[in-house]
Amino acid sequence: MIDLRQLRQFIAVAEELHFHRAAERLNMSQPPLTATVRRLEEEIGTELLERGNRVIRLTPAGKALLEHALLTVEQADLAVTAARDAAAGRTGTLRLTYVGSAMYGRLAETVRAFRRAFPDVRLELKEATTAAQVATLREGLCDIAVLLPPLPDDTGLHMSAFDEDRFAIALPASHSLAAKRDLALSDLADEPFVMWPAAEGRGFHHQVIQLCATAGFVPQVVQEAHQMHGVLALVAVEIGVSVVPASMTGFRAAEIVYRPLDVAGSDFTLFLCRSDEPLSAAAQNFVDIASR
Repeated sequence: MIDLRQLRQFIAVAEELHFHRAAERLNMSQPPLTATVRRLEEEIGTELLERGNRVIRLTPAGKALLEHALLTVEQADLAVTAARDAAAGRTGTLRLTYVGSAMYGRLAETVRAFRRAFPDVRLELKEATTAAQVATLREGLCDIAVLLPPLPDDTGLHMSAFDEDRFAIALPASHSLAAKRDLALSDLADEPFVMWPAAEGRGFHHQVIQLCATAGFVPQVVQEAHQMHGVLALVAVEIGVSVVPASMTGFRAAEIVYRPLDVAGSDFTLFLCRSDEPLSAAAQNFVDIASR
């Protein structure tokens, strides 16, 4: 069976057309090189070189072998490089999910830094609720999630703090309270609210309900949307008011007025979440960048 070592040695002889120069190029002595070519000829069953007193020429069989040997060695080198790149996380796929507000904070720069460091890794990004992200993690359909705890069940999951955010009041630009600079949450006690289903973002939903309770009222929820962009779109078209992440206060700014909510309990933490199973090299590289 012909191996890559033999092919590399034959290529050197075929390109140099001189055993001594080929041996120097390969940093080896000439006799083993000569023996390699003889074994190739025996394996193939024909002469590969025409040997004269001072001149070596390739036979037709030698020319054919050289052409295919070059391709074979090139493909082998590419295969080794591809394997090493995959093992180091320089190639492959990273599947990342995130709650809508995350991309308005630290996640955006983390993704940019990752793309600069690993441009050949394919990124699959998907916005999703916390509940949906946990489901995809458990099903092995994503590698890393950026979400909001608490989770109903964090068994088999690993979480680490990733980013900080605060709540803000959002109301339509046409609202009668839009011009009020020092807007308090209690000012919205009689207003219709737009929220999201508790089952899809339990921690976030509960925190907003608690803030309203502290302000002395229970919000009148007239409409729900499954993602934060949907909530804000409904605020923009005057369905109601809401409490949203302050990081998103630039979204549809011509149609929505945002006011800070500077009260106790108005801040929250986004977490990086992954399965306890070993990460792919590409995913581990992302975690390393996110941890800086």
